Amino acid sequence: MTERTEGIALVLFTACTWGLTWPQSKFLLTMLPPFSMRATCGVLGCCVAFSVALIRGENLWPPRDQWPRLILFAMLNYGLFIVLTTLSLALLKASEAVVITYTLPVWAALLAWPMLGERPTVTKVVALVLAMSGVALLVGADTAEATWQKLPAAGLSLAAAMLFGLGTVLAKKHPLRLPPATSVAWQALFGMVLVVSLALFEHPDWGRVTNGGWASVAYISTVPFTFAYLAWFRALRMVPASTAATTVLVSPLVGVIGSGILLGETFGPRQIVALVMTLTGVALAARG
Repeated sequence: MTERTEGIALVLFTACTWGLTWPQSKFLLTMLPPFSMRATCGVLGCCVAFSVALIRGENLWPPRDQWPRLILFAMLNYGLFIVLTTLSLALLKASEAVVITYTLPVWAALLAWPMLGERPTVTKVVALVLAMSGVALLVGADTAEATWQKLPAAGLSLAAAMLFGLGTVLAKKHPLRLPPATSVAWQALFGMVLVVSLALFEHPDWGRVTNGGWASVAYISTVPFTFAYLAWFRALRMVPASTAATTVLVSPLVGVIGSGILLGETFGPRQIVALVMTLTGVALAARG
């Protein structure tokens, strides 16, 4: 297996596992309050990430000068991102939330102009128009009343995408000097402080969680939370960032298909056109 082939395989693994997280999280929301669900998966995921770092023999304690940057990245990539996507997932279909959130490469491309000096090309402008048109079509696919009800939730997903895009650009400009698993573990830990704080105001009934629910918790807290990130970091060393960003667009496709199979969510012709427009825009942003 060539390095490029291995890199693409790792990105596909990451994309599929991240995509499956959305319908399973929506499934768990039928049993647990939103932040209790996220906090449970996140705290277990932190334990897994630190265990992996120990097994790999990584240095667990970050250098002193990395703490401010580490906390900032944790809030952008985990804490605020998880809070916003959790709220949007509680209000939208999983298939809708995943498509809107995965406009993040578009925002990363736009933010790279003022922060990295990467001027937007005509391709990136077209990408933005396509992606936002797809989102508008997706949100407006229902009745006028339902569309207005969706707007706040869609705004939360877009805000999450923008923050993650900001975190991506900052990480490119000022990368953390930490081993991969250690970086994931600490970012997840700091991000979970915010999520757990919000979960304290909820009153979960743990008896409502079925065996299938606990299986979803086990999956979310291990595979996408830790191993997918490690695969992603390794893949970025093997393939160009544009290739990785384009390939990871399998995530919303998997999320939409998984939502249909696991949750019975339907995607009509208008939603399919919106999905194609959004993903085409994001692909152009990633490659442009």
